[in-house]
Amino acid sequence: MTTMTNRRAAALRSSRPFSLLSRMLAMQSLYRQRRALSALDSAALKDLGLTRAEAEVEAARPIWDAPNHWTN
Repeated sequence: MTTMTNRRAAALRSSRPFSLLSRMLAMQSLYRQRRALSALDSAALKDLGLTRAEAEVEAARPIWDAPNHWTN
């Protein structure tokens, strides 16, 4: 894991309110993760326990639609 990823993960776990920069970095990270998920082949998705349909639904979600535990 890179240092920047560690910082983002620490920011997500923090109980303090997000700064604008940390929110933007979290949204960018989420966007990249969802793009990577949509690019996976069927074998990789099967390894993760996901179907193509589930991956596409997740990838289509907007960047502001993050899991609740990321924003609390």
